[in-house]
Amino acid sequence: MPLDAKAVLAEVAELHRRKAFYKHPLWLDLYAGRLSREQVKALICQYGIIPLHNHNYHGRLYVVCPDPIWRSMIAEVVYEEGTGRLYANGKAHGELWLQLGDGLGISREAMMNTAYCAGALAFRAYFSSICGKSFLEGVAAHMLAGEAPVTTDGVSRYKALRDVYGLDDHALEFFIVHQTADEDHAGIGVKLLDEFARTEDDRRLVIRTVEDTIDMFNLMFDDIHRYVKKIH
Repeated sequence: MPLDAKAVLAEVAELHRRKAFYKHPLWLDLYAGRLSREQVKALICQYGIIPLHNHNYHGRLYVVCPDPIWRSMIAEVVYEEGTGRLYANGKAHGELWLQLGDGLGISREAMMNTAYCAGALAFRAYFSSICGKSFLEGVAAHMLAGEAPVTTDGVSRYKALRDVYGLDDHALEFFIVHQTADEDHAGIGVKLLDEFARTEDDRRLVIRTVEDTIDMFNLMFDDIHRYVKKIH
């Protein structure tokens, strides 16, 4: 049977089910309260490789987009990440992550000058590269692999940080904002499939890129988990 857009999305959903981020031991430890506050602080600093460096990801996706209509849509995503003026009352998403750090007692300087572990650095190199390699691969990596599970995962992380570690909604505004923002981002990725994945090879490339990206996320989580467990 031909691999149409519906079949691609079904394959993507199955990859997220089999390799779900929320099942990773790093996040299971967070949800169960098995991380000390110092370990949580280290986790938040290390995970900053994504929200504090998003210009390297969304920005490259905008630049490589070949279609002016879709480039305008991606520009809205870049604008929101950089300014927060669509969903976050004028707070850039990186600023919301720094706000989370402040709620845990991490200074802005410490967050911005984090010595990232090897897994986080590898993820940044991979994600920057794939987002700028081709628009189809960038959309698959960023929106279908990275942002599609954010709604579910974000709720779990929000609840753990609130209920187990005592953070308030001001500190956790990053997660609250992303419940709406990333649903919109992921939707753009789904809409692009029909227009940019025109051939069987294109559609198989989407599936392979999504799986590679999910694997890179989990590789990063592996190394962050090892890193935080060394902290007492």
